[in-house]
Amino acid sequence: MFDRDLVLAILTQIDEALEKIINRTVTIKSAADFADSPEGMEKLDGICMLFMAIGEALKNIDKITSGLLLPRFPEIDWKGAIGFRDIIAHHYFDIDAEQVFWICTHHVGGLSATVKKMIEELKGVTTENC
Repeated sequence: MFDRDLVLAILTQIDEALEKIINRTVTIKSAADFADSPEGMEKLDGICMLFMAIGEALKNIDKITSGLLLPRFPEIDWKGAIGFRDIIAHHYFDIDAEQVFWICTHHVGGLSATVKKMIEELKGVTTENC
């Protein structure tokens, strides 16, 4: 059993952070768009901060749910999503704009859809099932 309302609140925060990443990358067409201007670098910094927050929130969800929720959604590489937070936090000066761009274009949409699905499923679950 876990605190469904707490998990829903955290998932909502993750959903909002993913929407910010999606909105901030609308004009980003390549990794060079991050690296070639001060504005692009600021955008990259902001997006990396959101990825850190998402990774930390996913760690918390996994802890709160005793590792039972995330595996129910195997379409996402949860270990990779959480691990990316650690890369950003501990190797910030080695962050590659190409890697961030690739993650934004290949993974954020799927993660966003899955988080929305998780929220909807948890909203329909009774407290006794958690």
